[in-house]
Amino acid sequence: MPTDRPQRKTIRLPNYDYSSEGAYFVTLCTDRKEKILCNYALPALEGDAPVLSLTPIGRAVDDMVRLIPGIDKYVIMPNHVHMIVFNNENDASLTRKIQFFKSNLTRKLGRSIWQRSYYEYVIRSEQDYLVRWKYIDDNPAKWATDDYCC
Repeated sequence: MPTDRPQRKTIRLPNYDYSSEGAYFVTLCTDRKEKILCNYALPALEGDAPVLSLTPIGRAVDDMVRLIPGIDKYVIMPNHVHMIVFNNENDASLTRKIQFFKSNLTRKLGRSIWQRSYYEYVIRSEQDYLVRWKYIDDNPAKWATDDYCC
């Protein structure tokens, strides 16, 4: 059946089992990129880190992120969250973990705040892991030039 709707591109690796052991870099964006998770302030002194202060919604996100099994590192930005999530042999799949996170947060807030999908990247090596770790560390300082900023 033909449709006028744009076809969504898959970013998933073909034939990869997302329930298998491994590490994943995940980004979740707020609906319409609303800046509702935290407030961002430039540093008082050059060279200092910017100041991110969580909003009440951001605090709820922070509480819920901490409940994700295998969460290793994360950062909450004004309109998105980056995280590294590990899957162990007996864990739920990454998809189930993100569903758990989104649905419980929606229930807690009384509304959904997320875009329908999310970005995931399979971390394939220790070097790859370190690059993603650094990206999370550096993300607040790069907010003004981040693609998710505006």
